[in-house]
Amino acid sequence: MNTKNIENPLSELISDEIFDILDSRGLINKKSVRDYMIRKRFDSLRNNELSAGEAIEKNSKRLSISSIRLN
Repeated sequence: MNTKNIENPLSELISDEIFDILDSRGLINKKSVRDYMIRKRFDSLRNNELSAGEAIEKNSKRLSISSIRLN
């Protein structure tokens, strides 16, 4: 089992145990997980009645490739 204790960013979709198993076998696509997190954050910002431009700007400040670590 994966001993790195990585937080499961897909907890709404799969259990932590399944995430750990998939990650330990190299079956988690980190770019896809990052993209999912960006879309989820964008939707949340849009639901708070921000314009698309404002939501994109806030997303780009908070989520970058280096800020999401799934190693």
